[in-house]
Amino acid sequence: MLKVYNTLTRKEEEFKTLNKNEVKMYVCGPPVYDTTHLGHGRTYVSLDIIRRYLEHIGYTVNLVINFTDIDDKIIKRAYEKGKDPKEISEQFIKVFLDDMATLKVKPADIYPKVTEHISEIIAFIERLIEKGFAYKTEDGVYFEVKKFKNYGKLSNINLEDLVSGARVETSEKKKNQKDFALWKTAKPGEPKWESPFGKGRPGWHIECSAMSSKYLGEQFDIHGGGRDLSFPHHENEIAQSSAYSGKDWVNYWIHTGFVMVNGEKMSKSLGNFITIGDISKEYSPEILRFFFIQRHYRSPIDYTAESMNHVKNNLEKIYNVIENIRISLEKSEKSRIWGENEFLLYDILKNSKNNFYNAMNSDFNTVEALKSVFEVSNGVNKYLSLTETPSEGLLLKALDFYKIIGEIFGLFENYFKESSESNEEEFVKFLIELRSDLRLQKNYEMSDKIRDGLKNLGYQIEDNPKEGTVFKKINI
Repeated sequence: MLKVYNTLTRKEEEFKTLNKNEVKMYVCGPPVYDTTHLGHGRTYVSLDIIRRYLEHIGYTVNLVINFTDIDDKIIKRAYEKGKDPKEISEQFIKVFLDDMATLKVKPADIYPKVTEHISEIIAFIERLIEKGFAYKTEDGVYFEVKKFKNYGKLSNINLEDLVSGARVETSEKKKNQKDFALWKTAKPGEPKWESPFGKGRPGWHIECSAMSSKYLGEQFDIHGGGRDLSFPHHENEIAQSSAYSGKDWVNYWIHTGFVMVNGEKMSKSLGNFITIGDISKEYSPEILRFFFIQRHYRSPIDYTAESMNHVKNNLEKIYNVIENIRISLEKSEKSRIWGENEFLLYDILKNSKNNFYNAMNSDFNTVEALKSVFEVSNGVNKYLSLTETPSEGLLLKALDFYKIIGEIFGLFENYFKESSESNEEEFVKFLIELRSDLRLQKNYEMSDKIRDGLKNLGYQIEDNPKEGTVFKKINI
């Protein structure tokens, strides 16, 4: 039974969907006025793993990720660069999508943009005004937070303790300084759209309510995002969406933890701001995904050179085990009679697989799930060290286990992908034979050149006195 920690109730709850075997999921997109950074990577990889696991256990997931392609920061950046706001937003939407592809994050089903949903946003605001939750002023339309019961229940913020101006813009036109903007009257030179409230543009929060309702309905299953969005963004989304429909809007709120860099909060002012583009030059996508997986998605994670080296070494160990299985399959037996070693490995595979699913069913606990992966790795290595002719069936069971892990965690995809790589491997074998001949001739310079060239292509060469030279494809 899958249990999910719900930020709204602050506890793990049994996961029940509105529609059988379907998950309606909305994730707040990034601000598209700047490059994607490590914190964004953590959020979208974590939610990608959650999406992958839900699909793995039989759900069809309808995922929507929005793009806020017009807001104050985009307008400011456009003014600084002497460009049109649309040009700025399109530039960074492309950066985001490219970075997500680099990180092997599966694409969303729908990527709605604010500027393409102005009519839906206006209709949403009109209904809030009609129901008495919003009011018009000279500088726009505001949501009256005192009209909404239980405001602050997601972020656990008391409305009376909220300081005016703290993440909520001040205005003399408001009834209460804690009210938030649904529509902003355009200032000179700003992009604007016609509306019953005057020429202007949407506020930040209303866009997500309008677009999620259009594509997922007035109620849906999961809303995800970074922890920093719980207030004011998600809090305000709840208020206006529930006020609009009169229903409980989202069943499960999922928030990811912060990313630290060497123990400090990541920020441009501290000079420790790391973009996905920059870090991808140093580490492969699988190493980055493995880095995020090693901590529970709700916990903070600290990026350090030491932690990345540790992650890289652990991932290499798993790849080595998979390659050991591949090599051992060549000398395995189909009709191998099981002895003590076979029964021992079978029990490890069976128990580790159960433990893996138990961990993932407990709020997608990748930390505990990884323990099962290493238990299998240790078990396989021990079995192969004790067995001259291993059981083909057991090795294939172990390989299937890693395929499942890869499918859910977004790892080993190139390794298991069916392609015409058999010809490539035949060529690698030819080069290895050539290298062996060169070594016999004591031409170590050329033999080392072949070894280093294959390593650059992702093939690791090992000279084993007992089994001869073997190659492993460890492309991380």
